[in-house]
Amino acid sequence: MENRREFIKKVSAGVAAMAIGGTGFDLSAKSYAHIPGANDKIRVGVVGFSDRFRSSLLPSFMNHARELNFELVALSDIWNRRREEGRAYIKEKTGWDVALCRNNEELYDRNDIDAVIISTADFQHALHLVEAAKARKDAYCEKPFAETMDDANAALKACKESGIVVQIGSQRRSGANYHAAHDYIQSGKFGDIVIAEMCWNVNQPGRWRRPDLCASIRESDVDWNRYLMNRPKVAWDPRKYLEYRLFWPYSSGIPGQWMCHQIDTVHWFTGFPYPRSVVSNGGIYQWKDGRTNADTLTSVFDYGPLDDQEKGFQVVYSSRFSNSAGGTKELYYSNGGMLNLDTNEITPEGGLREREASAMGLKANLLDKFTLPSVTVEAEANTGGDPLTSAHMRNWMECVRAKNVATNCPVEAGHSHTIACAMANAAYRTGMRAVYDPATQQIMAGGKMFKY
Repeated sequence: MENRREFIKKVSAGVAAMAIGGTGFDLSAKSYAHIPGANDKIRVGVVGFSDRFRSSLLPSFMNHARELNFELVALSDIWNRRREEGRAYIKEKTGWDVALCRNNEELYDRNDIDAVIISTADFQHALHLVEAAKARKDAYCEKPFAETMDDANAALKACKESGIVVQIGSQRRSGANYHAAHDYIQSGKFGDIVIAEMCWNVNQPGRWRRPDLCASIRESDVDWNRYLMNRPKVAWDPRKYLEYRLFWPYSSGIPGQWMCHQIDTVHWFTGFPYPRSVVSNGGIYQWKDGRTNADTLTSVFDYGPLDDQEKGFQVVYSSRFSNSAGGTKELYYSNGGMLNLDTNEITPEGGLREREASAMGLKANLLDKFTLPSVTVEAEANTGGDPLTSAHMRNWMECVRAKNVATNCPVEAGHSHTIACAMANAAYRTGMRAVYDPATQQIMAGGKMFKY
């Protein structure tokens, strides 16, 4: 077996290649010449001018657009204010004067769109991805992939049939430290995972609130019917439009926003596509402002082989809006120690010591301590964008350029995190243990199919 030094050397080399190029294959300038149409400009449409697009996706895109020969050419948004703001903002930051589309039909009627970036309301992501797949447009689609299994199944089917290049916005999959952690666990050196503890805590009464915008927007400013898509037809409500993350079935809240990031690493690190079962508890304990999604939630996941209930591990996930102590954590434990993705360290903390081991005729089991390698992703231009999202966007752009190459977070990964998060949401809303039925591709809670 390779020693610790050899393993770290291998991981460091692999991570460096991933961080610099974004993929494990050669996408140098010379290699582009061998790809048909490689020198053509890739023209991109924006589906939804959101806060997320403004603050992170656009800067990340611009970090690589010139080098990889990409350009934004059109923007689709059903709110007239966002359309105009989007065009002005993109013009200011890029110099490009994008065309405006009132909806996605107008966007896909254009003949100058090769790919799209989807950054709309949580429940719309999968449905808008279906539209992109039918139009044969490669897509970068923000997470969560979907909020219901019907939407997730439809998007998975459409993307696989169309063969488009899809990147789901779970940007941890493009992080150097996460790739190193994945390789370390897969090497077997960590040992079997016995439990993972994850949290995402804030103390923000204004999180996902937009009171000023809610007071100023009018129904005539938007296409409310298009916004609802396949959700129940209800009367105009500016809060459900602008503060949708607080209201089911437009968002599951904590599962769709935060849990989907962290539970995705469990699937990636272990190879399990979904948990065997989930139980949840929580409520609206602090911010009683009319919301229907929990401000405090704890979910316990059981993972392991479906045909061997004696093997497996737990994931305990907790999140709250009322106290930020603990921050954001991802801690993996084995019998030999801990992998901490907050500090990026592997330590023997909690491992089996000699004293306890010898009493049972066993040997001590303590991991070697070392820090996971981390490589800073250099941006082409000083336009901002967090490093993880920038690397994730670049990986998508390179895969669009290369064609027929899997992205770091393909559509199957999005489908998997939807299963886990939908199970947690179903368990919370029904108070029952939730499981996934692969035959029907639906969530079952208390023996009944969970929809909304």
